[in-house]
Amino acid sequence: MLTFLGFAMIATFLVLIMLKKMSPIAALVLIPALFCVFAGKGAHLGDYVIDGVGKLAPTAAMLMFAIVYFGVMIDVGLFDPIVKGILRFCKADPMRVVVGTAVLAAIVSLDGDGSTTFMITVSAMYPLYKRLGLSLVVMTGVAATANGVMNTLPWGGPTARAATALKLDAADIFVPMIPALAVGLLSVFVLAYVLGLRERRRVGTLVLPSGADEEPELVTVGTGTATGTGAAAGEGTAVATAAGAGTGVPAAGSGAPASGGDAGEEGFQGLDPQRATLRPRLYWFNAGLTVALLTAMIMELLPIPVLFLLGAALALTVNFPHMPDQKARIAAHADNVLNVAGMVFAAAVFTGVLSGTGMVKHMADWLVGAIPEGMGPHMALVTGLLSLPLTYFMSNDGFYFGVLPVLAEAGAAHGVSPLEIARASLVGQALHMSSPLVPAVYVLVGMAKVEFGDHTRFTVKWAALTCLVVLAAGMVFGII
Repeated sequence: MLTFLGFAMIATFLVLIMLKKMSPIAALVLIPALFCVFAGKGAHLGDYVIDGVGKLAPTAAMLMFAIVYFGVMIDVGLFDPIVKGILRFCKADPMRVVVGTAVLAAIVSLDGDGSTTFMITVSAMYPLYKRLGLSLVVMTGVAATANGVMNTLPWGGPTARAATALKLDAADIFVPMIPALAVGLLSVFVLAYVLGLRERRRVGTLVLPSGADEEPELVTVGTGTATGTGAAAGEGTAVATAAGAGTGVPAAGSGAPASGGDAGEEGFQGLDPQRATLRPRLYWFNAGLTVALLTAMIMELLPIPVLFLLGAALALTVNFPHMPDQKARIAAHADNVLNVAGMVFAAAVFTGVLSGTGMVKHMADWLVGAIPEGMGPHMALVTGLLSLPLTYFMSNDGFYFGVLPVLAEAGAAHGVSPLEIARASLVGQALHMSSPLVPAVYVLVGMAKVEFGDHTRFTVKWAALTCLVVLAAGMVFGII
């Protein structure tokens, strides 16, 4: 009964948000509350929610102060050199823009934090997508999938959890997986290339005017329906301003309306190179502070929420010593903080009910029990396949500490090494990063102004395909 209710609750949630019948926050709260009553445990709902909130409170705190910290770093221009390099590569070509999104997300993912990756990627690429009329779900899908592959870094979380759960060394799990993960990342770049070509066909061919500077105006030529901010450059031609051109005002109706927002949204500033918040004299201080913060995270010198709390306070104090400026920066990022924190605490209801009622345990036991006896010698393959739905429908903690030991025990009975099981368990991370139970994904869709349901419909199939590529590469290389 609990198994059926668990799957029904998840399916109901996904259907309602993809059909846009409910907002994610409302669905995360009301649907599990209703199914908790159906399970006959409505009297314990309060305990389940408080337990879920207690477990996710550190994550909410980390995201709140991480948004403030990296928001300030974006404001003061720490990431402008990286962004300019990516934008210089992208020029005005939709294919390059989408590939550049994947490259930027992969590079920033080296810090091991999904929310950071999405904040920087969206802040850099959003203005360019809007000005060229590109689909915003392409941006969120490519960024989430690239980050999912990179999320397997030892300091990213899943590898450490697998090592802890099975009492293995994280390096023994991760290092042999590098070739398979590299193939997975390459497949993301190929996917970005294909999606970029599709966007190029949709909005037209984009070229740079001759004699342009490094950050020139972009000229749209071809089948797109863009209307220009300047004089027409020729028949069927329109002018749009690049993200780095300094005007901060998007072209009116540039291209087809992008999913999740009005393509003619006025007043969006993006990464204006002339913004008043830039602090070029403090660049190396901010760079050193960020490197020190990430080093402390990797070395686990302090809990991550504490590190971001201290980092945010220090960054605000040094870069904006005057109280009104500090208040203005906090207010500027308050929307993102509130949206993400609210979504995390709403997700606490969902996870609290799943765990408290025992639904997640019954679902995992049912799936493991459904594995045919003849598949025992192939438990690594089974684990890799199961990692896709299980890491999507439950938290990484639930999968790695609740399900993985059972799968490893079943594999050991048939002579399958726990290391192979652990490596296979990493396969599903590209899909996991778009799970409704991952707080960082709400940073992504919120900043990109994309509906979560639209993001889910677009991304799941490509992320699942990427996972299968990683699994296939692992088997070909003899890693899994």
